[in-house]
Amino acid sequence: MIAPRFQQHLHARSAVLLATLESRFDRIMGCWLLLAGLACALRLKSTPLLTHPTLSLVTPYLLLIVAPVVSALLALRWFRDGDTMARPMTAPGGWLGWTPLSIGDARRHPLYGTTGLMVSLLIGMLLNVPVRAAEYLASSPPIPELAPSWLATLHVMMSFDVVLFTSLYAIAFVAGLRRAPLFPVLLMTIWALDLIMQVAIATAVGTTPGLPPAVAAALHGLLDGNAKKVLISIAIWLPYLILSTRVNVTFRHRVAL
Repeated sequence: MIAPRFQQHLHARSAVLLATLESRFDRIMGCWLLLAGLACALRLKSTPLLTHPTLSLVTPYLLLIVAPVVSALLALRWFRDGDTMARPMTAPGGWLGWTPLSIGDARRHPLYGTTGLMVSLLIGMLLNVPVRAAEYLASSPPIPELAPSWLATLHVMMSFDVVLFTSLYAIAFVAGLRRAPLFPVLLMTIWALDLIMQVAIATAVGTTPGLPPAVAAALHGLLDGNAKKVLISIAIWLPYLILSTRVNVTFRHRVAL
């Protein structure tokens, strides 16, 4: 008796969280613009060497503020048809044996929807945006125009990384929220790109002449930590994305034989 009641309680809580995400997403984006704008302004102001910030110096921070919101708004348009969109040609886990469902049968299935553990995955992706931005602001200060080549390369690569992946995770969040069939494959692709990006940054910066050993060691630790976080996410969520009945019913419209 206790276990079913506990499961019902967790499911009810997840349904409330999901409804909050869906109904207040515009407020969430507004809060992001405000808080990210304040954080970036403080970061620029706290750099004493930059008494007169130029457009080239401010642009990465402007992109960091705006890009995730623009990406989310575009994703809301791309995935407006939700679960009625075309499914990917290939679906992981097909070797296990599945029975296809019509969209109507899938919606009537008791495990259809993005409640349960799916809410935790969605919230994790959404939180990844401010966490990644905070790490960037802490580790990559604005640089003067006459900075050494290694510092300029480092700043460009780190700026590109944070703008790209805060945007991609925002898109994946919307895809999951709208129950778009592309969501599982999209998230797996983002994970792969994230790992590739960490290697690309290490290669680009590590081969730049003049890189101080202390900076190289710190960069290695940062990139290694980023890669480990992605690998942990993969280890936790990849089996769920492949094997979960909820995921297969909701996003792939099928059930196990």
